[in-house]
Amino acid sequence: MDPTIPLVKLTGIHKRFGAVHSLRGVDLDVMPGETFGLLGDNAAGKSTLMKVLTGVYQPDAGTIELDGVERTFPTPASSRNAGIEMIYQDFALSDNLDVRANIFLGREPRRRILGPFLQVVDTKATERETKRVLEMLDIEINPRLKVHRLSGGQRQAVAIGRALAFDARLVIMDEPTANLSVAKVDKLIEVTARLKKLGIAVIIITHRLDEAFAVADRIAVMRQGSVVGRFAAGDVTETQVAHLISHGALPEQDGAQPDGSKRRLFGSTIQPAGDR
Repeated sequence: MDPTIPLVKLTGIHKRFGAVHSLRGVDLDVMPGETFGLLGDNAAGKSTLMKVLTGVYQPDAGTIELDGVERTFPTPASSRNAGIEMIYQDFALSDNLDVRANIFLGREPRRRILGPFLQVVDTKATERETKRVLEMLDIEINPRLKVHRLSGGQRQAVAIGRALAFDARLVIMDEPTANLSVAKVDKLIEVTARLKKLGIAVIIITHRLDEAFAVADRIAVMRQGSVVGRFAAGDVTETQVAHLISHGALPEQDGAQPDGSKRRLFGSTIQPAGDR
């Protein structure tokens, strides 16, 4: 795998829902092992874009590349099989099942009894693999505990463990701290760093600037279905990004042209929007 080729590259993505133009020619790329922050207000198009990437929605126009090869994901299963996993705000766990069952739900390893005629879930294999992926995250949870007994942070660990159990190469987290206490945000930062060490790319969809700046290598800002800025996290301040989210351009003292037009952030430098 060439580290200079984006793991995922989205080009010219459009998506309409009737008269609503939710995505307007979005370009985005994520490198292998990178932590990427996707920022913007509600209805900016962040979650819709990720649902296109994960096969929930089909784009009306544009292309998706994985390792430099154009791909289509007609279903969420096809995206998951390519190593792309999305973790939603509610973690999509079943409270009445234990940790093992949640990690392997719908993809349970099976063993044969009575020859080829009868198969049962291999509970020893699920417990062994559950322990392995939780150890990778440095999380101690009894695999046999029912999920309803877990804290918000533990639930999130189970959701991430489910992605790791199936060799995820890209993990997308939608508002990852929405259901966590303040004390658990630091744990999320630890988990994200651990995924990075494992070589797994992470996209964090968030409106929390402190969260994005704490973990992201690069950041993109969406507004009204378009990317209005993308840059290395160290090349811009939280104040500038907040203004970009609200107005689609940098503050005038940083982004005004002599003719009064605004400039937007792309890459590691500030370029006029027309240069995209």
